[in-house]
Amino acid sequence: MSLRSALYVGSVMHRRLRPRRHGLRYRLFWMLIDLDELDRLGKELRVFSRNRFNLVSFHDTDFGDGTAAPLRRQVEGLLAGAGLTDAAARIELFAMPRILGYAFNPLSVWFCRDRDDALRAVVYEVHNTFGERHSYVLRVDGESDQALAQNTAKAFHVSPFLGMEMDYAFRVSPPGERVSVAIRGEDAGGPVIVAGLAGARRDLNDRALLRLLAAFPLMTLRVTAAIHWHALRMVLKGFRIHPHPARLPAASRARAAPTEPAAP
Repeated sequence: MSLRSALYVGSVMHRRLRPRRHGLRYRLFWMLIDLDELDRLGKELRVFSRNRFNLVSFHDTDFGDGTAAPLRRQVEGLLAGAGLTDAAARIELFAMPRILGYAFNPLSVWFCRDRDDALRAVVYEVHNTFGERHSYVLRVDGESDQALAQNTAKAFHVSPFLGMEMDYAFRVSPPGERVSVAIRGEDAGGPVIVAGLAGARRDLNDRALLRLLAAFPLMTLRVTAAIHWHALRMVLKGFRIHPHPARLPAASRARAAPTEPAAP
């Protein structure tokens, strides 16, 4: 039986628009993992393992709340909290795997489908370099496998170069032969940042993984290094640094961390 899980190869870009221009673009690959196939992948692939070291691996604690609680149960809980109990029949995770035991995913995306395999929710799981995580759970309405437009208020500190008083607009083409996720962040003055990723599908097998490891050696470590390198460049360009809300006085923290609204 063929796998629903797959590989995607493409690029990611970020572009700051205000108060100064700054941008980056680099090539990556991702895995799209059907949660119900995780154990099968670990058994059938030689260079991929679940919860143990390999050239490529998937550790459950790299996602969700970081605990030993089953990932499916965690995602189902997020969906139920947003009133989306019909969206958990099939759950796919789009993210970078561990490479040689190391992983960091600034953004992982969960695609959640109902019993008719229609996309009903998208969960945007965001990680920052302070070791914190937050998930935005957004409902999918209308034609679920067409381009999606979703919006939410910012509720999580990611970059020290961005304030909390922002809104995000997501534009997503769900995984098929291609996948794309575009994000626009804006504040009261208009757009501040645009970011996006796009990739083309490849079959998931040992040969494909080995080829990608050769093409993108130490990929996940390079992602973290690039984040810090560009942060240094932005400091030198004079970008304002916003304190982490958790380190502000209690009165300021209450203003700096708005409550996330219900999913549209």
